[in-house]
Amino acid sequence: MKKLAWLFSILIFLATACDRTNAQVGTMVASALTGTAAIESDPSSSTLTFTPSSIFTATLDFPPVESLTSTDTSTPSYTPTETQTTPPTATITPPSTQTIAGSPTFDYPTVTVDQKFPHYRCMWGPSQEYLWGWDLIAGDTGIVYGRSPYNGWLYVQMTRVNKYCWIGPLGLDVSGDVKRVGYKDKNFALPFSMTNFYAAPTGVKATRDGDQVTVSWNKVWMTLDDDRGYFLDVFVCQNGNYVWMPEGSVALPDQYHNSFTFTDQKGCSQPSGGKLYTVEKHGYTSPVTVPWPAFGAVATATVTTPTSTPPTSVPPTSEPTTALPPTAMPTTAVPPTDTPIGTQTPP
Repeated sequence: MKKLAWLFSILIFLATACDRTNAQVGTMVASALTGTAAIESDPSSSTLTFTPSSIFTATLDFPPVESLTSTDTSTPSYTPTETQTTPPTATITPPSTQTIAGSPTFDYPTVTVDQKFPHYRCMWGPSQEYLWGWDLIAGDTGIVYGRSPYNGWLYVQMTRVNKYCWIGPLGLDVSGDVKRVGYKDKNFALPFSMTNFYAAPTGVKATRDGDQVTVSWNKVWMTLDDDRGYFLDVFVCQNGNYVWMPEGSVALPDQYHNSFTFTDQKGCSQPSGGKLYTVEKHGYTSPVTVPWPAFGAVATATVTTPTSTPPTSVPPTSEPTTALPPTAMPTTAVPPTDTPIGTQTPP
């Protein structure tokens, strides 16, 4: 019984050694067992001698524990950044160009005054009814820059005098195709009278008797040296055609010729009419619009004052020393479209 009590005490001691290592506990248990065995073999012995024949060492092999590395498991905050992508630039490859050698350029026609005309008149407009500008002589040459849509007159720059003027086709030798030169309408600059001595006609009236229209006006006094009469720039209808009828230095040569009668018929879509100027040797006064009577008109239309302002122009002399530059002189030739006279607009 004592042996059991002793053994129980040893076990209690071992149980209290909870803070010992596994190896120490194993050694102590082995010693206890050895001592117990000795008591049981010699119960009469009063002295207990613990002589372990061998020391049991318990080695506990625990599986290795993986080293845990702290990893940040928080979800990162993502802020999107707008990225502008430059669109690809299209590369345009120009088509190959072909150089044409000897590209044709337009040569304006030229004129030469025929030897049969030792004295040739250069006029301010495309008609003998305009003021004389200066004289040309046989052999004079020039370049054609325009032509009249109403007749065959040409607008030229004469080389010898270095002036621009209008000349009729009769008595000229022309080199080149004048039909390729553009029209120069009659709305060109006229030399303007810069004197204060002479005014535009007054008392202008027009009366109709059937297809006869007579235009008349009050006489404008001029000195004998300055007197060049009047100029009527009129469109009328004749045989269904709209006809330009300029009347001036031939029909109205002086201040005393202060009326003229036109033949004006029915049959044209454009209205007849025109303008009247006083002419002195330096140029033209402001124009007056003629009050053209319609068919069946009873009353006589009358105008007493000018209805337009004078054009801006350089005053010429009886023998100009400087050239009047051409109006809208063409820089490139444009083949004109031959427009019938019946479609022209009156001045």
